[in-house]
Order: sequence, then C-alpha cells, then structure tokens
Amino acid sequence: MFKISDILLKDDSKAIEAIATINKTLEFIALVVDKDMKLIGTITDGDIRRGLLNGKRLESNVQEFMNKEFLSVNENELSKLKESEVFKKGITKIPILNNNHQVVDLLKKEDFNFKIKPSFNTVVIMAGGKGKRLRPLTSNCPKPMVLINGKPMLEIIIDKCIRNGFKKFYISVNYLKDQIIDYFGDGSKWGIKINYLYEDHPLGTAGSLKLIPENISGSILVLNGDIITNLDLNLLTKFHQKHKASITIAAKTELYTIPYGVINTSGFELENIIEKPTYNFLVSAGIYILNSSILKFIKENKYCDMPDLISTVKENDFKIVTFPIHEYWMDVGRPESLEKIKSDWPFK
Repeated sequence: MFKISDILLKDDSKAIEAIATINKTLEFIALVVDKDMKLIGTITDGDIRRGLLNGKRLESNVQEFMNKEFLSVNENELSKLKESEVFKKGITKIPILNNNHQVVDLLKKEDFNFKIKPSFNTVVIMAGGKGKRLRPLTSNCPKPMVLINGKPMLEIIIDKCIRNGFKKFYISVNYLKDQIIDYFGDGSKWGIKINYLYEDHPLGTAGSLKLIPENISGSILVLNGDIITNLDLNLLTKFHQKHKASITIAAKTELYTIPYGVINTSGFELENIIEKPTYNFLVSAGIYILNSSILKFIKENKYCDMPDLISTVKENDFKIVTFPIHEYWMDVGRPESLEKIKSDWPFK
C-alpha cells in the first residue's frame, strides 16, 4: 500500500538516496521537503539523468538535481480542478499541499497512458571478440560464454532483453563461434528468434552491423556482449523515441583521480597547483540505439568501430543524443571485473 511518507526525501539527502526513493514505489517520484516538512522540490529519474549530463555527481546534494519550479495543488482546490488543465505537458503526478505547504497526498491521473510503446524489438549483440584480457579463461571459450555463477554472460544479457520485451536477436560471432551457436541455436528455447551475423574477420564494434539484412527497418538496440547492467532498457528506448534521435548513446559517469599535483601555468608563471584532482567523465557504456537508416554509412566488409560510425553520422548532421545511466553497470572484460560481477549478480 502506497504511503506518502515513502516518497518524501529530506533536503540534506544525496542524489543517490533520491534514486532509492524514486524506485521504492510505483510512483517513480521523490518529493524533497525541508525541516518543517514543507515541499521545496520534486525529483524524477529524468532529473537525475539531466544532472549527470551537466556534470553533477550522485554524491551531490539532492537540491542540485531537483525541480524547484514544480506544479502543485492546494487540497482545498481539488474540487475545482479540471483534468485537461492539470495533466498537461506529460505531467502525470502532482503533489497535493495543505495551507502550510506540506505534502498531504499525490494527485495522479490513473488512466493516463504515460508509456511510449517501443516501435521496435530488434537487438544486436556483439559477441565476436577474442577476450584477450580474460585469458586463459578465453583460450578455449568465447568471452560471452564465460560463466557468471553458472550462467553464460551472453545468456544473462539475452534474459535481460527478453524481460524488457525484445524478441528478435542478431548475434555477431567470430571467435569460437560454434560454441555460441550450439548453445543458443535459433532461440526457440527462450521463446525468441536468433539469427547470426558471421564475421569472417574482425569488423569492429560497428562493422558487423552491415551484415544485418537490408530489409530491416525502425531502430536497433546494440549491446556489447560483455556488459552486465540492471538498466531498464525500456527507459532507453523511450528516451530515443522522445528525442527523435538517429543514435542514442548510453553513457556511464566515471571518476578519475590524477595521483599527482596538477600545475596550471601562464607562460612560465604558476597560476595554481591542485593536489590530486578528481575529474568527472561520461564514457560510452557499450549500449546504443541506432536507426536502421544510418547503417548506410557503414562500408561493406570494412573494419569500423562504433566511435567511427558515430563521428560519420554526426558529420552528416544527424541527431545524436546521450542517455546517462546511474544504474549498476559492469564491463566484464578483465579478471577483476569478472570476480566483482560474480559477487554482485544476480541483482536483488
């Protein structure tokens, strides 16, 4: 049973605490209140991602992420409200306040269909790499088939996609490909359809996309075969559709601390010195959505990494957007990351 206290968040909380509050109920919103329990801001998953894009960190105060210009209604005005006037511009939930500006309830449009139906269900998984960094584990086993707590990494990724509604898969294979094909077959065991893209020689993270049949239309979810995440892929597809992008790149925030004092100069003169500064970067998470129309920029049978394709598409004035992820994400490409994912998966 939903209680309004479940979505209240103190104004001295961190953004990472806001994520837990947002995901605590099916309301998917947190209401930030001050010491007097007065509402000072609202925060959603979208607010978190926008903040990350602007360089903010999950350890920052929630007030750096929240929406201060929120819409609210007074409990004494409820009888006068018209649905068409209140629920507009995609708003689905509005805080109800008393005369002291304290939250008493949440006004919802129960029959409002907020979901954007995905216009595609095609996934391409890149599974052709040799996994050199995981040797000797990958000497006789393709990296996507390395076991994580008894289950092949690639199966974990496919299960994730199935739970998010995807049914049609292309798997790009090269190194020790028969092990992958023998295990997954045509996908009927999982109630899905699997086809294989055969790389006679390595084609890069984007080059194998040229092997997709030309009659494919719509958009394509592209995943590296060594990425484990609990990201809701439907959020990514909705974001791509909402922004009418040609490419959407999922990006993960990475912090890097330079282990020395960094000197800034003007000519020979010292301007300042910063001891062991930490920098905040957005890095590609190995998860993309591509409109099939941009596959024409990939040359047949030529090596092409994803950054090369993205640069070409950008040069041709197509829209490319970035989707920051704050969810769990792991590149299982090194022995230490493999051991880490074994202790983290399955996700609770």
